[in-house]
Amino acid sequence: MNIAWIGAGVMGSSMARHLARAGHKVKIYNRSPAKCEALKQYGIEPAATIASCVQGAQAVFTIVGYPSDVEQVYLKEEGIFRHAEPGAFLVDMTTSSPVLAKRLYDTAHSPEFAHKKFRVADAPVSGGDTGAQNATLSIMTGADKEDFEALLPLFRLMGNTITHIGPAGSGQHCKACNQIAIAGTLTGCAEAMAYALQNNLNAEVILQAIAKGAAGSWQMDYNAPKMIKNDYGAGFFIKHFIKDMKIAQSVMAAQNKNLPVLNTVLSMFEELDKRGFAQNGTQSIIDYYKD
Repeated sequence: MNIAWIGAGVMGSSMARHLARAGHKVKIYNRSPAKCEALKQYGIEPAATIASCVQGAQAVFTIVGYPSDVEQVYLKEEGIFRHAEPGAFLVDMTTSSPVLAKRLYDTAHSPEFAHKKFRVADAPVSGGDTGAQNATLSIMTGADKEDFEALLPLFRLMGNTITHIGPAGSGQHCKACNQIAIAGTLTGCAEAMAYALQNNLNAEVILQAIAKGAAGSWQMDYNAPKMIKNDYGAGFFIKHFIKDMKIAQSVMAAQNKNLPVLNTVLSMFEELDKRGFAQNGTQSIIDYYKD
């Protein structure tokens, strides 16, 4: 297929490479063009604009930073809706707002764009940079059933747990559930390691003892060791996790509901943001417990 890819960040670059390696012709656009240059060696063609990127593409994938970025790349005059080919799949893999995902689907079926017969899906992912690099992502999809099934061969090049959650917006709701679960698990790992260190225990031995029992988790396997080593490199940026938690918080607030664990963890990460940790990895939460 001819595929347009919008977003050459930590996740997007790896995901686009998997499509190119499988033989698809991929063009890529990023607001910072320099990030696209390294992808030329994989046969991926940089595009100067969104319009030129989506020209001739049968499928358009986006994975950008924030809901405001999603809104811009799809809905602005120079955006995807105005320039994508009729009948194209438009797949947003950004962790974004369920309300916005439904809005994009409805816009595609509005009188202004219905004639273009776009096939819109929201398909956020989980698995971090390692999942993107190894094509082991979990992909949570909100889409019409037939569109999900048509996209499956492409999704399988990027992930190994691929689920049709339901109609438009439900993929983003599922990702919110994912991030809520991570908030508690990640912070639990940090508190366990902080306890070990505060009591002069060998944190590596403690981790070995508890990681494969009932306390075991992906966060325990991948992020707790980084906490012990003070490795704050970003597999997933704090600034993006704050964004994700705020999306979940806003959905619940609109229903006058409260998630106390999420709210507490969000406040902790916002404190780290104030300390200048926005570009660090989420495992940096361990720093919250330091004097």
